[in-house]
Amino acid sequence: MLNIIKTIKERDPAARNIFEIVLTYSGFHALAFYRFAHLLYKLKIPIIPRFISQFAKFITGIEIHPGAEIARGFFIDHGMGVVIGETTVIGENCTLFQGVTLGGTGKERGKRHPTLGRNVVIGAGAKVLGNITIGDNSYVGANAVVLKDVPPDSTVVGIPGTVVKEKGKRVSGINLDHIHLPDPIAERLSLLQKEIDHIEREIKDYHNSKIRDDKK
Repeated sequence: MLNIIKTIKERDPAARNIFEIVLTYSGFHALAFYRFAHLLYKLKIPIIPRFISQFAKFITGIEIHPGAEIARGFFIDHGMGVVIGETTVIGENCTLFQGVTLGGTGKERGKRHPTLGRNVVIGAGAKVLGNITIGDNSYVGANAVVLKDVPPDSTVVGIPGTVVKEKGKRVSGINLDHIHLPDPIAERLSLLQKEIDHIEREIKDYHNSKIRDDKK
């Protein structure tokens, strides 16, 4: 529990003291219930782990299956609507914002949920689906839908998720800024506008050249 509190204090500027975290943070409550339910799940105790996870969902709005594997340093910011599936694996120091789903894509059995590497940040409303891997130090933008593996040190945005930055400059520490991410649509529209401007200049130059020739 102390590790969960320490993580929240490090990453949430609104966390003023331990008592506030313990009494009011749904992310703390959800993880505390998860740790206990996961222990029972590993001991193969039936029903009770799922009952605990469903009770935790009822009071926090965060659903974490007791079978998920979650390493130290995990942080859920706000958290309402977060869903973490049974075979999900989450590496150290990962962060999820509200509305994130780490889910499956159908009725397949076995490993059917995502694996997150270390220091992964998943933006608000993003969906990461299926037995795929999100590499270390990667960022998934808000509302992205990711259905394929993501290399380490990458930034993914859009529907379906597109890698718009790979092997970029690594920033020390954990960066929780999931707002200022590249916008591939805006970038392509900008390039298209530049092409249109270039063509218009070419046409204008050609037209002016024809007028000069006609006057001679």
